[in-house]
Amino acid sequence: MDDKQKSNIFVTGFFLFVGLLIIGIIALLMWAFPMYNVWSREMGGRAELAEAEWTKKVAVETAKAKKDSAQLLAEAEIIKSKGLAEANRIIGDSLEGKEEYLRYLYITNLAEGQNREVIYIPTEAGLPLLEAGRTVKK
Repeated sequence: MDDKQKSNIFVTGFFLFVGLLIIGIIALLMWAFPMYNVWSREMGGRAELAEAEWTKKVAVETAKAKKDSAQLLAEAEIIKSKGLAEANRIIGDSLEGKEEYLRYLYITNLAEGQNREVIYIPTEAGLPLLEAGRTVKK
């Protein structure tokens, strides 16, 4: 065998090796890309699921906080109402039968508001007297 034949065998072997290597790489890529796509979608799905679970937890905690806040505000209103009811009961008990004192306080409060232009004094029925015929002086 001469050098030219050896060279041709070497070149042919080299191209055959390179061709088989390229075919092997292509086969590997044809197997790897679908596997990568499956893995990629699985990871994306896990990420979406984790985000959905986190969003749910945040929404639940927010709702619990609003519920607790509403309960505490309701309890505060009940306590305030009980306090006002007790204060009204005490005031009512102390003013029972003291119509003259209440009338004095009413008149005193009317006198303090003298910067008003019109003062309405209720009658026995609790209705104000209207001055329909009154003229305004300027």
